[in-house]
Amino acid sequence: MLEKLKELSNHSQSKYYSFPVSCILECQDGTTFQGVNVETSSPAAGICAERNALFQALAMGYQKEDFVRIHIYSRSKNNITPCFICRQALLEYAKPDLEIISYTDDGNTEIFHLEELCSHPFQEEDLA
Repeated sequence: MLEKLKELSNHSQSKYYSFPVSCILECQDGTTFQGVNVETSSPAAGICAERNALFQALAMGYQKEDFVRIHIYSRSKNNITPCFICRQALLEYAKPDLEIISYTDDGNTEIFHLEELCSHPFQEEDLA
């Protein structure tokens, strides 16, 4: 998986912050969706790799129960996790036990679960 993620990261559009990120979202049926971060000169107009992959999957009709794990890679020596905007999107559209596997450039991996990264989430029922 690491080699696929490294290759995919070459498609990142990260000319402003020079922090390419790639991810692959896996579904129960074996389908995968790929994403990279796309930066713009106005940061809010860009998109992170995780939401890029997630939104593609949703656009193709996949649902919360379909998502099994998401693999995330950056060319960093530290394992990264989804930003808080991505965590919110994942909370809305993935199950709490979604496995998040983070890879570093040297191959170190760390595994998280969405619920562990978001111990006190703001959810749909909070809007009532």
